[in-house]
Amino acid sequence: MSEPTGKYSITMPRDIAEAAKARSGPSGLSAYVAAAVARQIERDNLNEIIQVAEAEHGPISDEEIQSVRDQLHHARNQQQAQGGADAA
Repeated sequence: MSEPTGKYSITMPRDIAEAAKARSGPSGLSAYVAAAVARQIERDNLNEIIQVAEAEHGPISDEEIQSVRDQLHHARNQQQAQGGADAA
């Protein structure tokens, strides 16, 4: 069962609304906008977590960020290689 919905009126620049409408596909503009807002809420929540962590432990360095990116890239490559081996 899906979440209950409500009807809201929003205002946005026409060019953004038209671009969203053109990209919304069969699910429609409302679903497209709802997904975009849900992603923004996730980002806002992550930013709050980062702010709390940085307040407690200090800011994250560029080197730490790059290290984690490298680890994720390596893990993704391993997973893709493993998936290719499993398909054979």
